[in-house]
Amino acid sequence: MKKFKDLEYVRPSFEEMEKDIYAALAEFNEASDYETARTAILKKQELGNEFRTMASIAHIRHDVNMADPYYDEEVQYLNSIMPKLSVVMKKFNEALAASPFRKDLEKEFGDQLFKLLDADIRTSSIEVIEERIEEAKLVNEYSKIAASCKTVFRGQECNFYGLLKHMLSIDREERKEALNCWAALYESVSEQLDDVYGRLCAVRRKIAEKLGFADYIDLAYLSRHRFDYTPKDIEKFRESVRAYVVPVAKQIHEAQRKRLGVEKLEYYDEQLYFSDGNSTPDKDTAGMIQAATVMYHELSKESGEFFDFMVEHDLFDLETKPNKRLGGYCSGLPKYKAPFIFSNFNGTSADTEVLTHEAGHAFESYIANRNQVLSEYTHSTSEINEIHSMAMEFFTEPWYPLFYPEGEGDRYIYEHLADSLAKITYLVSVDEFQHRVFEGDQPSAMQLRGIWKHIEERFMPWRSYGDNTFLNNGGFWMQKQHIFMYPFYYVDYALAMICALQFYLKMREDRQAAWNSYMKLCSLGGSLGYFDLLNEAGLKNPFEEDTIREVAEGVSKILAEMEKSL
Repeated sequence: MKKFKDLEYVRPSFEEMEKDIYAALAEFNEASDYETARTAILKKQELGNEFRTMASIAHIRHDVNMADPYYDEEVQYLNSIMPKLSVVMKKFNEALAASPFRKDLEKEFGDQLFKLLDADIRTSSIEVIEERIEEAKLVNEYSKIAASCKTVFRGQECNFYGLLKHMLSIDREERKEALNCWAALYESVSEQLDDVYGRLCAVRRKIAEKLGFADYIDLAYLSRHRFDYTPKDIEKFRESVRAYVVPVAKQIHEAQRKRLGVEKLEYYDEQLYFSDGNSTPDKDTAGMIQAATVMYHELSKESGEFFDFMVEHDLFDLETKPNKRLGGYCSGLPKYKAPFIFSNFNGTSADTEVLTHEAGHAFESYIANRNQVLSEYTHSTSEINEIHSMAMEFFTEPWYPLFYPEGEGDRYIYEHLADSLAKITYLVSVDEFQHRVFEGDQPSAMQLRGIWKHIEERFMPWRSYGDNTFLNNGGFWMQKQHIFMYPFYYVDYALAMICALQFYLKMREDRQAAWNSYMKLCSLGGSLGYFDLLNEAGLKNPFEEDTIREVAEGVSKILAEMEKSL
């Protein structure tokens, strides 16, 4: 494999893809024995991997510079053919689901494959091609609006990420000023974002209606392959978080308020854990990669091999820059069994977190791609995938001092653990918001802000925005890109965090045993259902009230001990 920058992008031809998939389908339908049928399946998979690799290259290069007209056009083209391609794939999936070789396939690969096939058949149709294309266009429109936002703060041009560093200043007035500037930037595009989101909700509702679902929530759950639990289970989970995690989060913020010496903790104080400043990495990007190389080699043989592969092929784009898409993610190049990490470093501890988090996704991808035959099994559902990433943040904890000045790495361990538990309250807030949006008629822009404000009061009762009218009126919801881009993908982080913290508590007792369980989870990919994967990894069900209580209490005790030495 070449370095990522040298990989050739060739626009996939829908007509060629369609012809080749139908040829593989004909071979499958005419197969007289299992081996012939299996070969046809793998041929179709190879075609899909080639397409996904080209699409991934285009999307990454587009996201690195959303002002690049060539890759902007390519992404629009890919968005236009994806729904058509899903219809072609559906025909192959229907043949596969009705195959006389189904028992042979279940014997080799298990029944999870057919659960995935049935869900994908149910959620795709030629009837919604136009709506799917429109949805993709609107998501891209949102990304462009967010990526193009710039402002001048104290003489320096900043985007949203640039302002975040100022929001961690030890100067409280600077933090407040940065927050107000950040909020003003969102308010300046709020009418555009309200409009885009309203149109997104409308088209998503229309897709659900055309596909015969009771509402978009039912479609979203099946699309996300949530076979093992329902919206009622998620509601119960959120309430358990409110019962057991919210009180601990309040304690964390009260201890923080005292350390900062402020009368009232405002939102612009929430991310500052110490009056003399949070831990800040003292490495540039090259230094971060060098430190991570040492870390992953010492963590395990497998993680060392994985990170060498990432470095050798330059599978990163880490620094924030003009016109770069917000956020961080791990993408994949399935043709090469290679992951890719995208992020926006901003010189804060978030850089360490995003590097270890996305490397957790990338590590799972690297391992599962070398253990699973089917591409459908190289990843699981997001509530499992996020365990891979969040648990990696904790497994790498002993090496945090490599990224920080002397003494600060140990302090960051406290910051990270406290923030990991406390942010669960925000994660479930976003989820409740999305449920509220789609439970009845589409709320107006002002109603959306009222919904968010009410949810904040329930799950984050300490939250205060001072005198910022826009945020006090509920404008904070629109800063979460998942709401626009990945509907109903956010509670997954909360479910996964409960499991990642279980790994954290386990590794404090027996680190090697915890790592072995983690490796097993990664190697299984998505070959089993949600609860079966948890069971294989020795993790307790996060839907059980006792699980959340035990995690909250366990972490609370550890934080209390850490606070004594701060």
